[in-house]
Amino acid sequence: MTRSVALKSASFRLIAIFTLIVTIISSLAMAVQYRGFAKNLERLHQKALKADLNGFAALYDQRRIVALRQSIEFRALSDAQGDTVLFLQDRNATKLAGNLESWPADIPAQAGLFDMAGLRNYTQGARTYTVAARVLPGGFGLLVGRDRTALDQALASQKKTALFWLALIILCGMGLGTLFVRRILVRISRVNRLAETVRQGDMAARLPSSEQQDEFAQLDRHINAMLDRIERLHRAKLRISDAIAHELRTPLNRIHQQIDAIPTEDQHKLLIQNEISRTIRIFDALLDISSAESQEGDHIGMTELDLSALCGEIVDLYRPLSEDKHLDLRAEITADLYVLGDRSLLAQLLANLLDNAIKFTRPNDQVTVELVPRGGHVVLQIRDTGPGLGEDIGETLFEKFVRSERDSEADGHGLGLALVHAIATRHGAKIKVLQPQLGFAIEVVWSMLSPSESIPEPGHRLRNKETCRPGHAA
Repeated sequence: MTRSVALKSASFRLIAIFTLIVTIISSLAMAVQYRGFAKNLERLHQKALKADLNGFAALYDQRRIVALRQSIEFRALSDAQGDTVLFLQDRNATKLAGNLESWPADIPAQAGLFDMAGLRNYTQGARTYTVAARVLPGGFGLLVGRDRTALDQALASQKKTALFWLALIILCGMGLGTLFVRRILVRISRVNRLAETVRQGDMAARLPSSEQQDEFAQLDRHINAMLDRIERLHRAKLRISDAIAHELRTPLNRIHQQIDAIPTEDQHKLLIQNEISRTIRIFDALLDISSAESQEGDHIGMTELDLSALCGEIVDLYRPLSEDKHLDLRAEITADLYVLGDRSLLAQLLANLLDNAIKFTRPNDQVTVELVPRGGHVVLQIRDTGPGLGEDIGETLFEKFVRSERDSEADGHGLGLALVHAIATRHGAKIKVLQPQLGFAIEVVWSMLSPSESIPEPGHRLRNKETCRPGHAA
């Protein structure tokens, strides 16, 4: 799976949604926790600053400015770590005490009580302080601040921890999401593989039974029951169509023989003979299709076959017909390409494809038959420059009796490509319609055999290629 396809897959979207939801919830929880932690630290920091202010306020009220000056000097001298900033000045801005050289110019003093209003941040060197500046009665200025370095470091550490856990949650979310989604997708993939197997023609494929009672087990049982029903109906349809073909072909052959015995050679007799012969050919084609479909995957009767030689014989067989229609028939056939197959059936497949290409092209059109090796496979392509596929056919191309209204006047009865598809399926080959810019193109791909490779079925030996005439085109 390429990267672009993986990014567009349902599993990637489910994992991304799961991880996004977990990340959003975790981020909100951590944001709330971080905000509460920051508020608590800030409250404790301001509480310590308020205790200093309250102590200075009580000292000033009791013993006035001399006692306050002595206390500030003592605190400034005893604070060797620089955890506080203190400054006391008189009404003339002369320093009375403190550990600052002068009053900070960007911090105005506020008149009033020793409260917590108007706190400011003050930076000195590498440290930041939360300070309160007041004008005491008598015009004295007092500045008290506490270092908030420890607070900021604690918040930064908390933020790093939160980011670490958030990244861990994202990784765990993606891992758990992958496991969770993979368990679901494994069961969905089984259903997809089954659907593809059934689409390719294996009507007997089923999902494995499970003893579980969850929704997926119930879905498996419903799908198996549905396929059982479809297979029964399909077999009933095949039995009815085979019975009709067998039962009607015999009386039609008798009628045809009786008409042949009539000596009259008038126009009505010839018309009746042609119609009966055409009807018998339809029944023969239906029986051939039914036989090929019923033997899908069975190697009985198959031999090592030189498909290159067979393809060359069919091209030579149809070359006079193409020349009569003034077509340019080209063959690009790589020699010695071997497949496992039934010669008569593969000859009929090649004949039908080439007959269709010649039938539905115009004079001076080109028909190309190409048989080449590709990655351990033998690839047949038959292309033409004719009018192409009718728009009213679409995906029903390989169904029985399907014909475009545009080609309704051409000979045939819409069973040729249905027989081609049945023969390809019988041989395990993949067949698909290509999309050329001009005309129509079809491709059939077989597994390649080396000339010495044996048939993968017990009890069967390789035989030399047989010679037979290809069957008529349907």
